[in-house]
Amino acid sequence: MARDPAFVLRYLAEVEELAEDVLAARQQIVDLDVKRNRNREALRALRKDPEPEGKAMVCFGSTFIELPKAKTEEMLRKDQEHLDEEINNLRKELRVKVNRLFEAQGKPELKGFNLNPMSPEEMKLINRILEG
Repeated sequence: MARDPAFVLRYLAEVEELAEDVLAARQQIVDLDVKRNRNREALRALRKDPEPEGKAMVCFGSTFIELPKAKTEEMLRKDQEHLDEEINNLRKELRVKVNRLFEAQGKPELKGFNLNPMSPEEMKLINRILEG
């Protein structure tokens, strides 16, 4: 059975577009994770500093500003929370994009891909049950 060339081209273009979306989302997650790790390193360096009441040089774009360490640590912590939230949202979106790509390719949905981690409260309950 011969396929219409226009149909095949549309199908291939759709699959390629979906694959590019998946790759772009993965790259965005990697980039945000690198930034999150840099923030973590900065927070650790601030905590190790023997002068907790001093000031720290902070880089905003191409400008360095001297800020109190407490304010700098608070800003980094808020940025860290924002990055965690953004990465989690991107991971959720990535699951949907991967499923759409698999559907377009005629592959079955990934098993176990839609699992969510247990919360600390759920873990405590499980440990209580297991301990008897």
